[in-house]
Amino acid sequence: MSGLEVFLDETPGEVRGVIARDGRFEHLLIQRHDDVLEHRLGARSVGRVAEVHPGLKGAFVDLGTVAAGFLPFRGQDRLAGGQKVEVEVTAEPREGKGPTLRLIGAGEGAPRLLSPGPTVAETLARLAPGVAPVAGLAAIRAGREAEEEAARPGERFPDTGLDLRVERTRALIAVDLDLAPGPGVSFGAQARTRANRQGLYEAARLIRLKRWGGLTAIDLIGTGQDGEVVMAAARQAFGGDPEVVFGPVNRFGVLQLALPWRRTPLEEVLNGPDGRRRPEQRAQDIVRSLRAGLLSNTGAPRISLRCAPGDAAHAAPWVAELGPRAHLIADPAIAPGAFTCEEG
Repeated sequence: MSGLEVFLDETPGEVRGVIARDGRFEHLLIQRHDDVLEHRLGARSVGRVAEVHPGLKGAFVDLGTVAAGFLPFRGQDRLAGGQKVEVEVTAEPREGKGPTLRLIGAGEGAPRLLSPGPTVAETLARLAPGVAPVAGLAAIRAGREAEEEAARPGERFPDTGLDLRVERTRALIAVDLDLAPGPGVSFGAQARTRANRQGLYEAARLIRLKRWGGLTAIDLIGTGQDGEVVMAAARQAFGGDPEVVFGPVNRFGVLQLALPWRRTPLEEVLNGPDGRRRPEQRAQDIVRSLRAGLLSNTGAPRISLRCAPGDAAHAAPWVAELGPRAHLIADPAIAPGAFTCEEG
């Protein structure tokens, strides 16, 4: 596990976990105080079969929450309406849909949570066993930088000339690999192979960071690809997950694969349907920035943050947990989402 760095930011109201490998971010985990515990990945609940849907080969299960979960049938699974079942979340909600479930067995009693999913700290320990997480100001910075990188659609790599672009539509994830002209960039067969290998690795990393899944189409550099070479590089880049399904490279130089959905896409965690920051997330940005100010200036008797009144109202309960040095000022002159941090 050399080259791994783990960060744990336990800011009041929202816990973040970050994993970086060789200085490149791979995972950004977020759990908030207002999460629906029954919908978290790995949560186990007793549910009631609300509707069996033969056309979808599954059933909708009432978990006692606003949104029902969907339970795909496997093999000889047969359920009836009203039946009580014990289920586990295998994929968190996304795009207005409830969580995806796995059947554990028969259930008893009213719909209820039996056990929440793993905490951020527990997930970090599973993904990076034996690596102690870094906390404090470094963890806050890592979370911010990982979020900023996840928001970018791609990157250029001057060493190989790779130009990477990763985008998601309703139908699939589209990955475009290209060679951009530059000093020392070669366009020969070996250079294309090297850039394709790097592109597969970086695309897999960025997709993990964005927390995306589904059908994925990767437009490789050049045509007439050596299928075995490409497949070996793809398995190494996306490997370690038995649920990834690889398709062949077609004659147009496009590799297709299917990635399992697991967590809510990062953009849905942070932003509303309009693409703008959620009010709850703006409040967490305020609390995190104020905490960063406290940690970076331990000698100041008070650190104050000015923000819009609505944001201040959302953030106030969590700011109170930061202690007496933290001070929040509601300023009508400041636009929602904006804030300033100052000493005194």
